[in-house]
Amino acid sequence: MKRLISLLLVTVLALSLAACAKTNSGDNIQAIKDRGVLRVGVKVDVPLYGFLNPDTNEQEGFEADLARELAKRIIGDETKVEFQAVTAQTRGPLIDNGEVDIVIATYTINEERKLSYNFTTPYFVDAIGFLVKKSLGAKNITDLNGKSVGVAQSATTKAALTEKTAELGISFKIEEFGSYPELKTALTSERIDAFSVDKSILLGYIDDDTEIIEETFAPQEYGIASKLENKELAKYLDDFIKDSKSDGTLDNLIAKWGLNK
Repeated sequence: MKRLISLLLVTVLALSLAACAKTNSGDNIQAIKDRGVLRVGVKVDVPLYGFLNPDTNEQEGFEADLARELAKRIIGDETKVEFQAVTAQTRGPLIDNGEVDIVIATYTINEERKLSYNFTTPYFVDAIGFLVKKSLGAKNITDLNGKSVGVAQSATTKAALTEKTAELGISFKIEEFGSYPELKTALTSERIDAFSVDKSILLGYIDDDTEIIEETFAPQEYGIASKLENKELAKYLDDFIKDSKSDGTLDNLIAKWGLNK
């Protein structure tokens, strides 16, 4: 009898663990449909990609529209999206704790990140650039030798800059900031000489006093990120991006937001 009870307890425990594992693997497509809303992590301070318009309180940008297209495909209604603000520091943790189903937030795909999250086929490919004041007179990367260059915390930019300066035999004074608006403010106030991130992101921060150096480097591929364990969702997302490429949806959204400049 004791042995039978022990076996039953072991079986119950195993089933419980399996159920927990299934729950912790992230919501599958049917769960999202049943919930009736797709939870998406997006940037709110990156014009052209993910920007919360203070006048309308609406989420705008290429990636916001991409999320709406995905909601239309999964749920049948492009308005069934719950946007969650993310930064370079919070994107991963919000996937980990289940607060969002996916992240579409200029998330660069690299081998290290692929160990922790699933990424789709790239939906956009960019390259790192520099926004500078016109008065600086910088026309290429070597013109920034010895200058202070601001980057976002937890982004891939810092490592790419370090590698590039070593290749060119120059040096930057790299300073990290918490957000892109902070970087733009630092550039405007001349606390830094250049603001560096992917070129298309910089397009949203140009004004009459600034310009983007034409030279770029280190191609950056953006993908939709999701929980590593959720293979079903990952395949669905990847198919969505491939279909959106083939039917012209991606090209239309890229053109709509002027990211093909």
